[in-house]
Amino acid sequence: MEHTIVMTGASRGIGRVGAAELLRRSPDAHLLVVARGSSGAPLVSELGAGGRPVSYVAADLGSLESVRSAATEIRYRLDSGELPPLRGFVGNAGTQYTNALTETPDGFEATFAVNVLAHHLFVRLLRDRFAAPARIVITASDTHFGDFKHNLGLVPGPDWKSPDVLARPGAFPKSNTATAGRTAYSTSKLAGIYLVHEYARRLPAGVDTVAYNPGFVPGTGLARNADPVSRFAMRHILPVMTLTPFATSRSAAGRYLADVVLGTTRAPTGSYVDRGRTDRSSRESYDPRREAELCDSADQFTAAYAAGADAL
Repeated sequence: MEHTIVMTGASRGIGRVGAAELLRRSPDAHLLVVARGSSGAPLVSELGAGGRPVSYVAADLGSLESVRSAATEIRYRLDSGELPPLRGFVGNAGTQYTNALTETPDGFEATFAVNVLAHHLFVRLLRDRFAAPARIVITASDTHFGDFKHNLGLVPGPDWKSPDVLARPGAFPKSNTATAGRTAYSTSKLAGIYLVHEYARRLPAGVDTVAYNPGFVPGTGLARNADPVSRFAMRHILPVMTLTPFATSRSAAGRYLADVVLGTTRAPTGSYVDRGRTDRSSRESYDPRREAELCDSADQFTAAYAAGADAL
């Protein structure tokens, strides 16, 4: 049956591979990619080669007004019949900064805005458009464990605080440093898992939600805001680690992502999928109080952009 899958972060890295895999393996799927500005048209041209059904909507995930506009456009296309029924949302886009002080036009810390609030607003505005059975997949990261085993000490572990604090610049010690920027990243990925757990409680039956961890994937665009030495290492040196169990190649991570979206990897709602299998996330990531508080706060932060949409 024809259906629509909406995807952020499809332009590069594991998302680019995953998008191509979804189209190859699910010929009934219409892939709607959320892309920044002028990048959407060439991306659609590449992914849609051979007549595969792909379209795009423009959005800057660092602007909640832009996300609202994109989600409104998606709702219109679904309601008008331009798009088949919505059965998937893939929140794969992510960013990491060299500090924890970068501020969006809405006044939020940029890592939290892109990695947490943008996807929450999409889910909130599309909630009543999902046609069961449907699946929401949020790309997580094993940096949320905060130990050497899971990220070789490359990224500090999360430093959880009240959502009101995390959402604003300067939440972490020495917020002008790269260490603080990486802490903001791992904390945002813990937040994503919290929201997946809470969505599993709040979303209608038949709309499943899953957190997907690709593992350490060198060579992606995640380090694009880093210093030149770090960018060089991520692009040219660390990819060698994909020959070991400590890292995942982009192609493998993209295939695993497609497996989760298409349900090839079996995962009940609220699950954490580590590459190709369902697993337990960190002990800290199971906290119903934090999960509810974060979801309620995310609703408050996005309320001005969700007029007419019911809170989760």
